[in-house]
Amino acid sequence: MIEIVGVRFENSNKIYYFAPNGLTLALGTKVIVETAKGIDWGTVALQNKKLPDESIVSSLKSIVRIMNKEDFRTLELNKQKEVKAFTICEQKIEAHKLKMRLVDVSCAFDNSKLLFYFTADSRVDFRELVKDLASIFRMRIELRQIGVRDEAKMFGGLGICGREFCCRGYLSDFQPVSIKMAKEQGLSLNPTKISGTCGRLMCCLKHEQEVYEELQKITPRIGSLVKTPNGKGRVEDANLITGKLRIRPEKEEDVPYTIDRSEVEIIRAGKNQNRMTKEEKECRKLEKK
Repeated sequence: MIEIVGVRFENSNKIYYFAPNGLTLALGTKVIVETAKGIDWGTVALQNKKLPDESIVSSLKSIVRIMNKEDFRTLELNKQKEVKAFTICEQKIEAHKLKMRLVDVSCAFDNSKLLFYFTADSRVDFRELVKDLASIFRMRIELRQIGVRDEAKMFGGLGICGREFCCRGYLSDFQPVSIKMAKEQGLSLNPTKISGTCGRLMCCLKHEQEVYEELQKITPRIGSLVKTPNGKGRVEDANLITGKLRIRPEKEEDVPYTIDRSEVEIIRAGKNQNRMTKEEKECRKLEKK
């Protein structure tokens, strides 16, 4: 068994394991850690815990110390530097007439580099911009292009459900979300109703997909020919959650009725609707990361 402590870094929901270095740390403790990219700071998200040796895929870096007054002072100075760097970078972007939008600036705890995050519709040649920034700040400069989902995760906010964005609150990685999920869950294929603030499909579509897939296995498809206590008929509509089916009897003069899926026997399954509708085609762009 090996003892670990889980640490979460700023603007990230991933938890990384570190050797506690003899320290017993409470949740929320700010610590200085050694990483592959140098010294950094983070917050304890998982208290001291022992795990089997084989569950650790690589050698652990160590917790250096609990953050002290000097560390917090360094952190505050870095924040001030980030604000200044953001303003200067925006001015330089305008001067170079680059088609990009600056999103955030991050200063490494050890002042080894400044990292600038930006969005753009296409590839940007920012070599001259990097030279200008390096001459001003006299440190390593990195520019990183991010997507709209990453931008939403950085800024955070509230979704239409009234809760914090999933990506900001707890998702460690973006999960692939497709129009097929929205369709299978019976949602309106209206971009304004199934997309988040980032303009992409809502991450929460992924949360319930497994349940819908299981319900689809026990629910007759629309168009299926079924046998019910009232005779044969075809499924006109199906509610996966309630299990209620609307059946149109074979005899045209008979009135459609509602019945539970447990009371029907499938004679011939309906066909999958493989043809893509106009609404689906318009929503395809929402699948991009």
